[in-house]
Amino acid sequence: MPFYTYVIECSNGSLYTGWTNDVQQRIENHNSGKGAKYTRANRPVKLLFAWKLDTKVDAMKLEWKIKRMNRAAKLRLIENPESIALISESSN
Repeated sequence: MPFYTYVIECSNGSLYTGWTNDVQQRIENHNSGKGAKYTRANRPVKLLFAWKLDTKVDAMKLEWKIKRMNRAAKLRLIENPESIALISESSN
């Protein structure tokens, strides 16, 4: 089963990163108030990009790395999603 790391934009313009095994359901959860506490307060959300990964661990590691990036770096990553390979290969 594939897993995904995703970046969404909240109604306040902020970016939120998470992981899931069902992107569509997760976005619906965020928008219905069943998602993370942060997104409940900043609905609606819009999916900007999702990366498909082989394992839950890989998705969680990528989420951790993206969450430590600043906004500009996240936007560059979304504009050039293939560059995720460089981040995925970097050390933890």
